[in-house]
Amino acid sequence: MTDQTRVAASLRETARVVDAMAADPALCAAAAEAAGLVASSLRQGGRLLLCGNGGSAADAQHWAGELVGRFLRDRPGLAAIALTADGAILTALGNDYGYARVFARQIEALGRPGDVLFALSTSGRSANILAALEAARAGGLATVGFTGAEGGAMAPLCDLLLCVPSRATPRIQEGHEALGHIICGLIEDALSPP
Repeated sequence: MTDQTRVAASLRETARVVDAMAADPALCAAAAEAAGLVASSLRQGGRLLLCGNGGSAADAQHWAGELVGRFLRDRPGLAAIALTADGAILTALGNDYGYARVFARQIEALGRPGDVLFALSTSGRSANILAALEAARAGGLATVGFTGAEGGAMAPLCDLLLCVPSRATPRIQEGHEALGHIICGLIEDALSPP
């Protein structure tokens, strides 16, 4: 198989996953509901907290940047905090409490009832994401999970669960990125209509 053939095959697989997402009414409804949940929280002075590992950490920071800054148009900044972004906090918490608590401890410190947590884990099994969801639940935050396949251990900890229909990490991450952009657009439209 040539590199060009591999590129085409990967693009076809990505398109297949995205088509399956578009054809899933439950997934589309959950994404729309997640955007509404965040918009409602922000209207009431709440915040969106986001966390994930690796590529999912990058997605968390990306989406927070789209909301604090701008997505498609200029408008007032929106309160979104990526719990993945502060190296000093992450390393201090990892050292003092263990890596499984790096997000949960931040949620305990920063989260308030009425806030929303977006937790990203392609496997649905990341220990620090599960702990974050548990801390959010205990603190009165709404929980939205982004994962793949059936949702893994995080499924029962999420008020809303967005499962990309794939078991391949790159395809799941691509699905999450598409969902994140769509949700950012819906939030922006809800809070700053065109």
